[in-house]
Amino acid sequence: MKKYLPIIFVLALIKFSIHAIANSNYGFHRDELLHLSVSEHLDWGYMEFPPFIAFIGKVSYVLFDYSLWGTRLFPTLAGIAILVLCCLIAKELGAKAKAVALAGICVLAFLPFYRNHTLFQPVGFDQLFWTLGFYFLIKFMHSENKKHLLYLGVALGIGLLTKYTILVWAFGVFIGLLFYKKGALFKNKWLYISAFLALLIFLPNISWQAQHNFPLLSHLQELNESQLDAVGPFDFIVEQLTFPFTLAVSLLGLLAFFIDKNLAKYRVIGIATLVTFMTMWLLSSKAYYVFAIYPVLFAAGAVKIEALLARKPRLIYVVCAVVLLPSLPFIPELTPILPIEKYVDYVDKEEVNGRVSLTGDYADMFGWEEQVKLVDSIYTSLSEKERNSTVLWAENYGEAGALKILGKKYNLPNPISRHGSFWSWGYQTKDATTWISIGNEKESVAYVFEAVQLVKMIKHKYAIDEEHNIPVYVCRKPKIDIDQWWRDYEKHVFD
Repeated sequence: MKKYLPIIFVLALIKFSIHAIANSNYGFHRDELLHLSVSEHLDWGYMEFPPFIAFIGKVSYVLFDYSLWGTRLFPTLAGIAILVLCCLIAKELGAKAKAVALAGICVLAFLPFYRNHTLFQPVGFDQLFWTLGFYFLIKFMHSENKKHLLYLGVALGIGLLTKYTILVWAFGVFIGLLFYKKGALFKNKWLYISAFLALLIFLPNISWQAQHNFPLLSHLQELNESQLDAVGPFDFIVEQLTFPFTLAVSLLGLLAFFIDKNLAKYRVIGIATLVTFMTMWLLSSKAYYVFAIYPVLFAAGAVKIEALLARKPRLIYVVCAVVLLPSLPFIPELTPILPIEKYVDYVDKEEVNGRVSLTGDYADMFGWEEQVKLVDSIYTSLSEKERNSTVLWAENYGEAGALKILGKKYNLPNPISRHGSFWSWGYQTKDATTWISIGNEKESVAYVFEAVQLVKMIKHKYAIDEEHNIPVYVCRKPKIDIDQWWRDYEKHVFD
């Protein structure tokens, strides 16, 4: 094992270095602001996702305050762990040094991982627990040591607290195990102990969901209606074809699980990944949901390539170059290693009417600071008596998250919003005399208040369209029952 450590260390260092440059650039993404916001309300569940991301957010805050670089360090560490696990899986499958290196290089070359391991979102951690689960399953099949089944249960349990999509992974593994030694593992009590351990870890979230009328179901319905319905039957497949060189390695790895006699005992992994992929496709899932199966396929593909090139082992260096080099020019589009002005020049974006149209993720990192500064200027202009009776009302969770997280350095009060988890935290007080509204359209504020004053329309050169030219109002004299208005919105919190 010691001879592989320098290879793994160098590859991990390369990945860390790329993210170390990128992680402090631009600003918080709207999703990151939400995830940090929920970390201030630690619970066993939230309207949009399980609790793991909130726990990591709290750890990040304790260690780094609300530092952009410190927050993004954690998904980066998850990505590095995935790279290391991919290399270890390759070794477990019989790889020698060159194949171990190729497996790790595939992780470096797989472009979506740069986005996934930059942004503070559940997806990077979800990919980690899928990969960890595969690693422990392969370790068990290699050694028959029951402790690896228990570790598998722990990985699944924590994975369920991270992102519910791991249930599809668990289904794939279940089907795969039916073909492992003719299903003999289902007679092993340690498999059931492992499953019970996963359930025990997941149980608090199940309880939370039950106590809150299973918001997961409402969220899935809204997601299906607003996003997944728009996914065409072949969009899922076409997205996988966007990354041809790493895809070739992964397809070879999948094939190797079925035809290579040296990998025959690990066929369950091939079946599991195939079932998982097909299930996600049939469910019209987003393409990135299935990216978590790639590391184990990269490992198997690297092992097979090493075997095919056994007589000319130096050709593996050529394969490494073919896999990695075409990806390098696209890295700035997935993680912000370039300052924004240089990035705009790099991708040849033109400014039109004072606006530059960035990709969704990058555009969602701009405009928040300007929003918070404007709200602060309005808030501080009020008398002390008014400030003590003022509510900050944001239209969506991005605006609310910005006021909650970035607003701390201005000593702004916590905002309210009827969007997602913010709705569950309430509206503070219906007796507030002054409301500062951000993002809500005139019809919305005029429905609630008699006195509505437009202060400014916020514009930003790089911000996403949704956050460009948004209104800020000062509102007074509520004309409806605030409590009833808030409660009536429960069915629309994901709109």
